[in-house]
Amino acid sequence: MIAKGMEVKMKSEKGYTGVDIAISVIVLFIFTSFIATLSYRVNSSSKEIELKSKATEIAVAEIEMIKNKTWNDITTEDPSERESTEIQEGYYRTIRVEDYHDIDSSKRSDIVKKITVQIQYMFKGKQHAVELSTIIAKEI
Repeated sequence: MIAKGMEVKMKSEKGYTGVDIAISVIVLFIFTSFIATLSYRVNSSSKEIELKSKATEIAVAEIEMIKNKTWNDITTEDPSERESTEIQEGYYRTIRVEDYHDIDSSKRSDIVKKITVQIQYMFKGKQHAVELSTIIAKEI
């Protein structure tokens, strides 16, 4: 109990205590790590979209080049001879040209061909691929 007339003088509150500094450092560390993680994820997703977009662009260009060929130049291949070839740095292409067989096998298969282009690329140590297919018909 404080006697009447006695004043309690508080110590001056200038400066920071060790607890204040520790809490500030912890809050700053949490905020910085959150921002760094968020930034990494955004950059990673952006790079993945960029690679997939480029692979799709290459696949479309390959299909268009095949469509510009004459019918006799587009030959079906033996499945065992399919190879991936590097067409740009980091991108590999596999093209399959097959006679198209519909559910009704009585139809002639030598007038329709199915072209499948697969573009493969690496991202984060894993192989990813974009595959596009189209069907072309012989002009009679």
